[in-house]
Amino acid sequence: MTEETPGFDEKPDVPSGATPEDAEPQAASPSPEEAAAPAGDANQNAGLVAQLDQVRMALGERTTDLQRLQAEYQNYRRRVERDRVAVREVAIANLLTELLPVLDDIGRAREHGELVGGFKSVAESLETVAAKMGLQQFGKEGEPFDPTIHEALMHSYAPDVSETTCVAILQPGYRIGERTIRPARVAVAEPQPGAQPAKAEGGDESAAGGSGGSAGSADDKENGGPEEG
Repeated sequence: MTEETPGFDEKPDVPSGATPEDAEPQAASPSPEEAAAPAGDANQNAGLVAQLDQVRMALGERTTDLQRLQAEYQNYRRRVERDRVAVREVAIANLLTELLPVLDDIGRAREHGELVGGFKSVAESLETVAAKMGLQQFGKEGEPFDPTIHEALMHSYAPDVSETTCVAILQPGYRIGERTIRPARVAVAEPQPGAQPAKAEGGDESAAGGSGGSAGSADDKENGGPEEG
């Protein structure tokens, strides 16, 4: 058997003429491409971040433009709807205004008892259609005079009214909703001029007479009363 001599380790073969440093393993130095790779990745990431910021900015601008267009479109729809309703109301008002003389004739015929037979049915149908289109009649005797809805054609004085009052409806007024298409033509009466002062003067005279009578009674008492005949 061959005995191993302790204390001797095996060493790698070293070529002849090589120094001891050559026998030690050397760490591999990075290549130029590997050294430039981290710098290239950093520049690429910076470029991607810049592009992402630009995309976000463009997206925000497009979103703002879309919201503005939606708001403008909603305003346009509301304006068109409002104009459509206004045109419809004007058209209906013009049509009903042309029918007012016919309605006046129907009203006079009804007052004189001439609304009979087929004419009555036609007249009532016309009034029903006008009411469905929003036509409303107004004006009643005894209501206060309002210059915004009444047109005074006759004027008089009356002792039994306390303010300017419609005492007769010569032609009824008509409105559509809040829009007056014809005021009510009425005869008005105002309080009698001087009526209130006259009542006050009469009261003063009564008071004066009462005072005089009281004074006369007091004088009679002081003088021992009136002489008996």
